[in-house]
Amino acid sequence: MLNQDSIVFLKQILNFWPHLTPDEQDFLLDTAQELQFSKHQIIHNGENHCAGVILIKKGTLRTSLLSEEGREITLFRLYEKDVCILSASCLLSNITFDVQVCAETDCDVVLIPSSVFSKLAQHNIYAENFSYKVATERFSDVMWAMQQILFMSFDKRLAIFLADEAARTETTSLRLTHEQIARYTGSAREVVSRMLKYFAEEGIVSLSRGEIKIIDKEKLRSLI
Repeated sequence: MLNQDSIVFLKQILNFWPHLTPDEQDFLLDTAQELQFSKHQIIHNGENHCAGVILIKKGTLRTSLLSEEGREITLFRLYEKDVCILSASCLLSNITFDVQVCAETDCDVVLIPSSVFSKLAQHNIYAENFSYKVATERFSDVMWAMQQILFMSFDKRLAIFLADEAARTETTSLRLTHEQIARYTGSAREVVSRMLKYFAEEGIVSLSRGEIKIIDKEKLRSLI
């Protein structure tokens, strides 16, 4: 059962809400759940796991691919008021997309179970269109990530990542390890360390344990 705040939030995020019948609205409200995820908690892990559609009230989720060798590639992040549809990948017919979704920070979410959303989408074209619209947006993010990894030089990818992180966190002092950056950029830690060392030698950043400080924004932008 949702509290009043979560009910208002759900109605705000699900733009097909006015197109549901009263019975469908009651069904959705009776089955949706309020959940909290701890930082680093795995929420969805592989195509055989189909938790449901997640509406993010607070926090950040990260979606990634994990190879058999353990290499991790971050595809995209989701923030407050975003919708995670790949955690309900079983809803997307003829699409096999094996991803991992984890909480990058502590998160408060509303979860719509897969069986519930599937039933709504089967009987309501507006709910079905919503799911495919969100999926299309996410796959656009995936294609951008793949394009960066396959066709963009690593110095440019790293510069884009650092600039995006600075904009997102509103600070030039980034609390990140080389291992974290490697996961986010789909690279190896050694490659990240070498490129950061080069950036430091060029006066673009300064490095300290667990922190990277951008000291020349213009030089960083020139690499993008």
